[in-house]
Amino acid sequence: MSVYIQQEECIGCGNCVSACPFGAIETNGGKAVITAGCTACGACISSCPAEAIAQEAGDNVQGEKMDVSQYKGVWVYLEQYEGNLRRVGLELMAPGRKLADELGQELAVVIIGDKVEPLAAQAIERGADKVYLVEGPEYAHYNGDAYTLSFTHLINTYKPNVLLLGATNDGRELGPRIASRLGTGLCADCTDLQIDPETKLVAWTRPAFGGNIMATIFCPDHRPQIGTVRGKVFKPVEPDASRTGKIVRVRPEISAEAIRTKFVEILQQCSSSCNLEEAEIIVSCGRGIGKRENLKLAEELADALGGVVGASRPLVDSEWIPSLHQVGQTGKTVSPKIYIACGISGAIQHLAGMSSSDTIIAINKDPDAPIFKIADYGIVGDVLEIMPILTEEIRKRQGA
Repeated sequence: MSVYIQQEECIGCGNCVSACPFGAIETNGGKAVITAGCTACGACISSCPAEAIAQEAGDNVQGEKMDVSQYKGVWVYLEQYEGNLRRVGLELMAPGRKLADELGQELAVVIIGDKVEPLAAQAIERGADKVYLVEGPEYAHYNGDAYTLSFTHLINTYKPNVLLLGATNDGRELGPRIASRLGTGLCADCTDLQIDPETKLVAWTRPAFGGNIMATIFCPDHRPQIGTVRGKVFKPVEPDASRTGKIVRVRPEISAEAIRTKFVEILQQCSSSCNLEEAEIIVSCGRGIGKRENLKLAEELADALGGVVGASRPLVDSEWIPSLHQVGQTGKTVSPKIYIACGISGAIQHLAGMSSSDTIIAINKDPDAPIFKIADYGIVGDVLEIMPILTEEIRKRQGA
């Protein structure tokens, strides 16, 4: 899909110049000219009083099928922060490698940042055949405009068949932006993905209808097939130092005007206690704790165990605890070694976010609570009485 200006109709009014959100239109010789920064968003079309701007439909819009045979390879976007790869990207290397092998195609990763070339070796060790490296000071911090334009350039140039992104804050923003620019689909917050043996399409699986069913979604007519995948669904791939791969350095030409947002500063909202995805022990609370002040009991138990505090959605909705602590379908997906559910009944939306924990301990005064059906150990009783007893016993044993 592209936007073009009918020069014989252009009256040089300049309306489209100010209407373009990417600064991709300029005037030359009294006529409007579209530059390389154009993303074909179409914002300029309605601004033209002479109707001199038109949009040319490509083969991926208006119901027409694109030539999907041109698209090969499985890509994984490896997020990085301050020179370190985020865990979710390393987790996606496992399904990425599996999909690539089943399709008989290569596995490539995309790394965007400033001075991040050392991360390419880590990606190759974990299964990548190729690394697309985009470096520059303008990529030092995540920027929706810059990252989207770079990714779109990469995809238009190298045409991957599949693209996997982590369902992180950045991934949930970047994925839809890319899909919109390319006119393809995106399956969000997937919990599983397979290759359909008949169609050779990716079968994306995600919760639907409030988590009551699991839907399987296909993208048959457009490429790439894009999906965001929740963290802690797959285990990170162990590195193999003997592997070799190719590094492709790419520097897309992006005008400064196309980047509409500017990084100012990072505000640290809370400490590592909010990092539930990385925690090995989580003490999570539900409505059974009664009131906000009783969260202190969970904090003391978590502190004694060296863990962090989580919560079900009702506590977040009641503003008893920040949303960064929420576990569940609309919160974070976790997979700690030990998950202690305190006063949590076990709604299916909550179970979707923690059922893959290694060991689940449930405390609830209702012996028929659904949480006990998936718990490895269950304690029937008042959570406000049991949590202090557990904390005291743990501290006593630590002291011994």
